[in-house]
Amino acid sequence: MDPEVVSNFLSEQRENAPEDLQQSFLTIEDYWDRKLWHQLTDVLVEYFNTAASAPQRLPLFRHFILTFSEKINQLKFVSLGLLAATQCSDDQERLSFLTDLSSKVNKPASQDAYVYALVAASDVKLRLQDLVGARKDLDTAESILDSFDSVETEVHAAFYRTNASYFQAKADFGAYYKNALLYLACIDLKTLPLADAQSRAYDLSIAALVSDSIYNFGELLLHPILDSLNNSQHSWLRDLLFAFNRGDLNAYNVLESNISKAPLLDEHKTFLWQKISLSALTEAVFRRPPHDRAMTFQTISQETKVQPHEIEILIMKALSLGLLKGSIDQVAEVARINWVQPKVLDMKQIDNMRLRLKDWDSSVNQLGNWIEGVGKDVWAA
Repeated sequence: MDPEVVSNFLSEQRENAPEDLQQSFLTIEDYWDRKLWHQLTDVLVEYFNTAASAPQRLPLFRHFILTFSEKINQLKFVSLGLLAATQCSDDQERLSFLTDLSSKVNKPASQDAYVYALVAASDVKLRLQDLVGARKDLDTAESILDSFDSVETEVHAAFYRTNASYFQAKADFGAYYKNALLYLACIDLKTLPLADAQSRAYDLSIAALVSDSIYNFGELLLHPILDSLNNSQHSWLRDLLFAFNRGDLNAYNVLESNISKAPLLDEHKTFLWQKISLSALTEAVFRRPPHDRAMTFQTISQETKVQPHEIEILIMKALSLGLLKGSIDQVAEVARINWVQPKVLDMKQIDNMRLRLKDWDSSVNQLGNWIEGVGKDVWAA
């Protein structure tokens, strides 16, 4: 590109820029003139991340950055393109822009940048309700990511965020839950605005509750994102999750009136009762010492508030989901459980474990005293 044309273009952009940002254009022109591509890229990224630069992002990208795009880091080039794309007039124009951008970096040496641009394009396709096209792009991106030994976290974060959005649109709650948590693992939560954190925590909580494949909320219960619901209009949802985790039917009954506030929960109300019943069953088994886990159907009915004639179905469901391991004696109406799925414990459950350990310690002492009394001299020797 003719240096004079570039100089005139940058001068024009400098005049159009806010006064406090005009100095940046002098630096940009200086670096461009001296061919200091790395420094130039960093200054442009900094400038594009300034809110006041919004009106100039597209002109700068189209008439300036594209002229030396192959000379700079391709991932940063795509980052600049994504910031410029925010100024497109609508999603159709944005999709066309991002499709061209992804084509420019679709080279063997810049596959990470290609994935970054491809995922951004699939995100726009989701907004345009093109789920098939979005899935195709995401599958391509995933296959490339799987071939990498390592990649920048911003690329993984973009992929997991968009993949989660796709599964949310498809009402695949289990897959959404997994990808949303992976997205959160790739970002610094401090950079997430409170409103976004609350929205993400709300969606994750709903997905965890209505999914028919998630019965252990440990990862979410321990995640700081859930704390964003404290003192909010959705604080009851956090309490509901903990009630499910400990199989607390009384707490569920207290919080049940809030379910109508969340349409998805209201639609799955019957399923939620079945799920809390399963949680109550696993909690009842967990509270018992390993040598006392043969439970009659009547005992289970009292613990779970499930009708006696439905107890066998409840136990079979727990066994099939891998929440419990054991056997059922249909004639004697007894369930013999030898394993219960581990889960995150709250303070009350930890205290119950403390009491069990205390009982175990007492039993060991009693056994030691009995052996000492029976063995006498032999034991002493």
